[in-house]
Amino acid sequence: MRIVIVEDSVLLREGVSRLLEEYGHSVVAAEGDATRLLTVVEDHAPDLVILDVRMPPTHTDEGLRAAIELRVARPATPVLVLSQYVEERYAVELLAMGTVGVGYLLKERVADVREFVDAAARVAEGGTALDPEVVSQLFARSRRRDPLATLTPREREVLSLMAQGFSNAAIAASLVVSAGAIEKHISSIFAKLDLAPSELEHRRVLAVLRHLTG
Repeated sequence: MRIVIVEDSVLLREGVSRLLEEYGHSVVAAEGDATRLLTVVEDHAPDLVILDVRMPPTHTDEGLRAAIELRVARPATPVLVLSQYVEERYAVELLAMGTVGVGYLLKERVADVREFVDAAARVAEGGTALDPEVVSQLFARSRRRDPLATLTPREREVLSLMAQGFSNAAIAASLVVSAGAIEKHISSIFAKLDLAPSELEHRRVLAVLRHLTG
């Protein structure tokens, strides 16, 4: 992959760059602020952009704003956002732009090198990668506001893994059940969320968004 990294911490920026290069990827640009993100992406046409939520000058949401601006201008560019803490509003706002080629991970996840590299590759390929802690907190948020609490514990597990970008086969392997059982759980989830079959809409994506946005 050709990757652009936007991270104001020099240590983390250099560390992630070297880690990805060790796995055969190419970091074509590494920036310390988000102001030039669109220009850098236009110059390098990367397969993936990795950036921090909190960037200079205020260290609040500059990175997220840049990610959303990029998704509007170039929706086909995959974006993986890194955050120090779970910030529900930021995660929901990013996902509201679409779940194709998007990820939201806690920085501590970088410590699990294999998991981080796999997540980056999944996002670059058009998938979704959500940190389990992010999914957990968004589940708790949605239960407070939404009848999705009617899902069974197993259905919530399945939807959680769907939100992290896992395929049916990967979900079945993770939960040690058959692919047929997973299909039944997903059909039940669709029914409870009133998501009828449609040629115009992707029910799997709608189920994840319905849950995460409450």
